[in-house]
Amino acid sequence: MIAGACKLLFPIIVLYCAIAAGMFILQRQLLYHPSHVNPDPRDVGLSGVEVVSLETPDRETILLWHAPAPQGRPHVLFFHGNGGEIANRANRFAAYQNAGFGVIFVSWRGYGGSSGSPSETGFMTDARAAYDWLRATGIEARKIALVGESLGTGVAVQLAAEQEVGAVLLGAPFTAAVDIAARQYPWLPVRFLMKDQFRSRDYIDQITAPILIQHGTADRVVPYDLGQELSVLAGDHATFITVPNAGHQMLYGPEILEREIAFIQNTLSP
Repeated sequence: MIAGACKLLFPIIVLYCAIAAGMFILQRQLLYHPSHVNPDPRDVGLSGVEVVSLETPDRETILLWHAPAPQGRPHVLFFHGNGGEIANRANRFAAYQNAGFGVIFVSWRGYGGSSGSPSETGFMTDARAAYDWLRATGIEARKIALVGESLGTGVAVQLAAEQEVGAVLLGAPFTAAVDIAARQYPWLPVRFLMKDQFRSRDYIDQITAPILIQHGTADRVVPYDLGQELSVLAGDHATFITVPNAGHQMLYGPEILEREIAFIQNTLSP
């Protein structure tokens, strides 16, 4: 009887191990979704934008879209999420420009126009390089607003824990990317297998700058309660905005931009 049970379980175990191994090997393809689109900023309706080719310390080349602003004005350093490209966020770029901010959008390694392959370590290298480049242009740290959306919030939180900035704005953030994956795949030991965990909960309490968090209650990509929990971990200098009945697409709506612009103006403008 035991032998029969073993014969029955053996193919199930083999299948489970094969699926787990496949998920482990392909995990970065499952996490990152670049479209490799790299148009000229003018082709997406933007003007006054400089395309900067920046070499990172590990010798990858990433693209920055940069629009300067008058001296003393806030500068937005923007980190996009795991899907699409900076070209897909042209409306956001234009909104920051129209508010009179300097704007820097980072095209992650492996995304449109940038070399290399996506990873958490690589994204952090890209973010640090972009921050250092901006500071080298003469922008004061207290005039930099880090803005992250979705997966980009994991980068923004880590960078703000390391470097001085004036404000941190997070759209649909999470406690950790691995916490989301553990819910999506409860039958896999993802906490042991996931390479790029983006553990914002380990860094958020090290940020001293004012924080704005916005999250929709109907978000099915990044659960609302994970954003709430991150806000609690951030402490009293975090402002949490609940967006009722909004899903992940909230990130691309005008309301979130209006609140971001107002927060930056109130926090960083003289």
